[in-house]
Amino acid sequence: MQIDKVLIANRGEIACRIIATLRRLGIRSVAVYSDPDAASRHVRLADEAVRLGPAPAAQSYLDIDAILEAARRTGAQAIHPGYGFLAENAAFARACGEAGIVFIGPRPDAIQTMGDKITAKLAVQERGVPTVPGVARPGLTDDDLIEASVDVGYPLLIKPSAGGGGKGMHVVDSADELPGALAAARREAAASFGDDTLFLERYVQSPRHIEVQVLADAHGGVVHLGERECSLQRRHQKVIEEAPSPLLDPETRARIGEAACETARSVGYRGAGTVEFIVSADRPDEFFFMEMNTRLQVEHPVTEQVTGIDLVEQQLRIAAGEPLAFGQDDVHLNGHSIEARVYAEDPRAGFLPTGGRVEAVRHPSGEGIRVDTSLEDGLDVSSDYDPMLAKVIAWGPDRDEARRRLVRALDETAVFGVTTNVEFLRLLLELPAVAAGDLDTGLIARGLDGLAFAEPDASTWAEAALLLDAAGRVPDGHATDPWRRADGWRLGPAAPRVYRLREERGATAVVRLWGVGADLEVAVDDGPRRRAIVRLGDRAQISLDGLTRSFPELATADAVELTREGATFRVGIADAEHGVGEAADERPHLDSPMPGTVVMVPVAEGALVEAGDPVVVVEAMKMEHVVRAAVAGTVTLGVAVGDQVSRGQTLATVTPDE
Repeated sequence: MQIDKVLIANRGEIACRIIATLRRLGIRSVAVYSDPDAASRHVRLADEAVRLGPAPAAQSYLDIDAILEAARRTGAQAIHPGYGFLAENAAFARACGEAGIVFIGPRPDAIQTMGDKITAKLAVQERGVPTVPGVARPGLTDDDLIEASVDVGYPLLIKPSAGGGGKGMHVVDSADELPGALAAARREAAASFGDDTLFLERYVQSPRHIEVQVLADAHGGVVHLGERECSLQRRHQKVIEEAPSPLLDPETRARIGEAACETARSVGYRGAGTVEFIVSADRPDEFFFMEMNTRLQVEHPVTEQVTGIDLVEQQLRIAAGEPLAFGQDDVHLNGHSIEARVYAEDPRAGFLPTGGRVEAVRHPSGEGIRVDTSLEDGLDVSSDYDPMLAKVIAWGPDRDEARRRLVRALDETAVFGVTTNVEFLRLLLELPAVAAGDLDTGLIARGLDGLAFAEPDASTWAEAALLLDAAGRVPDGHATDPWRRADGWRLGPAAPRVYRLREERGATAVVRLWGVGADLEVAVDDGPRRRAIVRLGDRAQISLDGLTRSFPELATADAVELTREGATFRVGIADAEHGVGEAADERPHLDSPMPGTVVMVPVAEGALVEAGDPVVVVEAMKMEHVVRAAVAGTVTLGVAVGDQVSRGQTLATVTPDE
């Protein structure tokens, strides 16, 4: 059949990426959006756009009826689900078929079989595909799982049957940890997938996560496009992916590829899919099936770069009923590709989600560099959705060249207004183990404390004060009348304007500025005076000691963000005693580490707690964070279940015991 118009049932960077292929093929695109996404990039790029509903995904991107109605209203013949949301929802695929709309993906029965990890393991075991030892059958209660854990052995891995993306997965090292981990896993699985079914697997020591991309048409054709290494993960969520894997030799590559194709054949698969395997680092010739993702993967660009095959185009052609135009012998891997995921999160704070408004963004470019993004100036990053903002991908003729190109690209990436993981990605790629390809899924957890995150230096403090000064922020009062100003103006030699600054992670400095207009002098703490030149235009330009850097211009500001060598610093004017905007409070207060929703308050108003007791549980971007008492005392609550909270908002206070 001929497909002339496609509705994209998704948002963000994947919607933008799908639109790019549709435009190249001359196919019209329809975007859908929730209220916070009304002005988003994917909405503007599409030929048409339809509002779905308010911010909560259940009332917008997960509303099957609203999406189908949008397709009918616009005359879209097909729906591409992207990834996440409804991409692996068998009911959605079935509803599309019943409505006479082509679902760009596999048949509902294949989604259903592979979407349940328990039935998936049983299906591939019958085809001789090796699986990890564990216990997996429908209807397992917590008591069943606790009893079965004795045979599985520790450490073990709790996994949601309906899950993906690391949501609800927990590594458990001992029997006394298991009940609490099971409860948390069920809550997270229910919130993320609407299904809290769990199973257990033995946790493979020094595991490497290797997945194989497959394509299958409706005429019996099945090929694999090589493997991707996805071992660099935090909280079971991929961070860096590459193709091909530096671990596998050609013989193992052929064997694991054939196992992936056999997995696809086991369910009569159609479309693009990914078969995920776990491989022990010390036994690279031994692999175990983990799951099959019945959709396009986040990391698909690395496969596209080394094969030259547009996976979205192949999805469209297969959905239109075309046979694959190439066989296995026609697939060749050229060079190496590495992808880094840019997240709205703070690695220094345990990778907690951030959010806020993107004041300005700078993307990299250059030979071999590709950026898939929804980022743009003025974007509001909501805690309602996944924190991934963009992907930076680099190709090179070999792995080291691809890695070095990606490091340079991350150096050129800047996101102002929202804390991201860009600095962390750059530092990670330069670890000796990563450079050598000596990877496993625990590497980030082991090496995080050893990463040398940048701290603000004299130039950072000077630039921050100069930008605040240029934006018109008077450090000790807002008066413009010189007779009423409190910043040291006087007859005779000028006194300096004194800025007491505080970086959001706690570092402080005192900066003094002399002069007016563009030509100034600046000194940090007790350091020497340095000549500074400030020029304002489309971008602010600051020259310190002859070195000039450009910044997005800020008309007014209480704080500025600076990026130096991949590190982003948010610097504001600090009260001498309490910091930026803080009020004195002698009671230890518990602040939200991320924007999100209060999902649990396990203590009552006025309750007595001990240090370490849970007080409030906040959920953001499908992740729970437990805020615990730092001292023993009496709780005063400031929030209730269902409240929306911002990062840094006080949730409760604990009055210490006398």
